[in-house]
Amino acid sequence: MNKKKGFGRFLSNVWRFKALIFMAIPGMIWMIFFFYIPVFANVVAFKNFHISPDGFLASLRDSPWVGFENFKFLFSSDQAFLITKNTVLYNLSFITLNLIISVVFAIIMSELRNKRLVKVYQTMSLLPYFLSWVIIGYFVYAFLSPDRGIINQWIVGNGGTAINWYNDPKYWPFILVLIGTWKGIGYNSIIYFASVMGIDPTYYEAAMVDGASKWQQIKNVTIPQLVPLMSILTILAVGNIFRADFGLFYNVPRNSGSLYEVTQVLDTYIFNGLTATGDFGMTAAAGLYQSVVGFVLLMVANAIARRFDSESALF
Repeated sequence: MNKKKGFGRFLSNVWRFKALIFMAIPGMIWMIFFFYIPVFANVVAFKNFHISPDGFLASLRDSPWVGFENFKFLFSSDQAFLITKNTVLYNLSFITLNLIISVVFAIIMSELRNKRLVKVYQTMSLLPYFLSWVIIGYFVYAFLSPDRGIINQWIVGNGGTAINWYNDPKYWPFILVLIGTWKGIGYNSIIYFASVMGIDPTYYEAAMVDGASKWQQIKNVTIPQLVPLMSILTILAVGNIFRADFGLFYNVPRNSGSLYEVTQVLDTYIFNGLTATGDFGMTAAAGLYQSVVGFVLLMVANAIARRFDSESALF
């Protein structure tokens, strides 16, 4: 009887929210076909995968099991530590810089009284986000080209020696962090700007009555109000810490082998391994490694954030 009541309540809720459910159906179908069904293909990571002319399912069935051999090959490679270190350190840099600069830029925009200027600045900061990495790669090459690059022409014009940027790894950690932050700063700052504009003005009025300076208002009103959003975006970013931006690390340094020491990350390693060797099992193992570690880190970051929020509530 209780089951019937529960099922009837379920049908009642479905009928009540039928418009919302209907709107969600395209997204649900997209998620199922492009996220959940491909999960079953992770079995390739445990097989010595060979392509069969009879199709993917036949290839999956006929390929022999190798257990964790693909993972063993990945971690026994001398590149495993390097690509993991590069991926994690670059993403930590992006998370930290994007968080700090985006919040600062959003607060500055919120303090401007000329709304037309705010729109101009926001549009200018957002434009790089919509540029593809291919275009940005050519844009960077225009500056760093060994023979015709703007920077080398300036160096030579001032009596210096031209730098072969695409053969010298020491400059690229700074270049990649700068470009990656520059591209994403506009999008992230708009999210924080919307949150700042949604803060109740009475908080600022009360602070001004108490004689708080502008910096004290920002420190004691604005930033605490942004902390929940900062936590959510940081948790989401930590979940992707093992997923580097392929376009940034492949197109901007032009996949130069001389720069692999500082530009090779998990995503480019998987792509280069697949195109060079055609070893689907090894590349699938690397991709599964990314997903599992990213999921674990996401759960850990979420648990830490919940603990921090609960401890903050006690005070």
